[in-house]
Amino acid sequence: MLSGYYGFGNSGDEAVLQSILLALRAEGDKAGLTIEPIVLSADPARTEQMYGVQAVHRMKPADILRAIRKSDGLISGGGSLLQDATGKLSIPYYLGIVRLAQWLGKPTFIYSQGIGPVNRSMYFRSIRRIFSRCRYVSVRDRESAELLGRMGYTGYVDVVPDPVMGLPLDEERAVQADAPQAQLAEGQAIPLAGTAQPNPPIVGVAVRYWTANHSELAGIAGALVELRRMRQVEVRFLPFHPPTDVEASREVVRLMGISAENAPDVSVLSGLDHPQEMLVQVAACSLIIGMRLHSLIYAASQQVPIAGISYDPKIDQFLNRLEMKAAASTENIDSQALAQHVAALLDNHSEWLTEKQALINQLKEEAHRPAQQIMEYLCRERGMA
Repeated sequence: MLSGYYGFGNSGDEAVLQSILLALRAEGDKAGLTIEPIVLSADPARTEQMYGVQAVHRMKPADILRAIRKSDGLISGGGSLLQDATGKLSIPYYLGIVRLAQWLGKPTFIYSQGIGPVNRSMYFRSIRRIFSRCRYVSVRDRESAELLGRMGYTGYVDVVPDPVMGLPLDEERAVQADAPQAQLAEGQAIPLAGTAQPNPPIVGVAVRYWTANHSELAGIAGALVELRRMRQVEVRFLPFHPPTDVEASREVVRLMGISAENAPDVSVLSGLDHPQEMLVQVAACSLIIGMRLHSLIYAASQQVPIAGISYDPKIDQFLNRLEMKAAASTENIDSQALAQHVAALLDNHSEWLTEKQALINQLKEEAHRPAQQIMEYLCRERGMA
């Protein structure tokens, strides 16, 4: 069984699910095990249709209990499940699912989670106790491991990349996509079929609402206005969590003072329901400006330069793994500086890729390690090791 933030239509979390499913299948094949996932989902029918797996509703206790009883183990993750920044019920829910599996005698595994922020210390004891009963614990950054240590957890913690770093591009979808495709080795946009001249660089933008006055959107809008003055670019907004990200993207377009009629080179994409559809669009970009964490992870995995906008420590933690800093923070976006930073990345793509290639390759390779560890455990349990 897999427990996470699945079935809500968030492209990043859906990509986490698909990445874990593919990794489990690949490592299961190597080990000679057939994996039959059962996913806890807010929309079981959609999850079953999209991924070809069994799914049960994440908020129906009787269904959850039956599914756990017939499972051979439970995976919790990935994503930022154990945090109380977005609400006080997230930690009790996800810990409760793990504890229920443990109570039923099932092995439990923590799969590349981002831990924190945890502002309520009353959760520390529960996290420590439940993690101590897990057969394997992995987190997606060093900061999460350090937080677990401050909570008093003394067990082994494997620091691995976010699962999405290991998500392969579906080449068939890439060929069939209507958008111009990217040459993955160089990250450069190529022309549409039938056009004589190359397209301008495509700048993908993934925004979300954050501050009460939406000042972050105004700052990004100002940067895009300045960037379009400095360079000929095509701007594509990539809503990772519709419908709110669609609304945020359209607000940025309004703040830029343009419309589709007078700026056909600026668009807000829609209908990207499957994570592979979004991955194809990200791969087609020359650069990504991202507030959404997984917009940056998608881009890095496809060797597309990134300009991260920090609103949460998880943004900075991922950028740290690529030895990068955020291009701006939602607390104060300098539009001029952000535009210049993006322009420099566009001008120096080859240098960026040369500098980051080894780090990207290492993260992609390590992304499968939790699936490998889980398969090794299951093999040992069956006397196959």
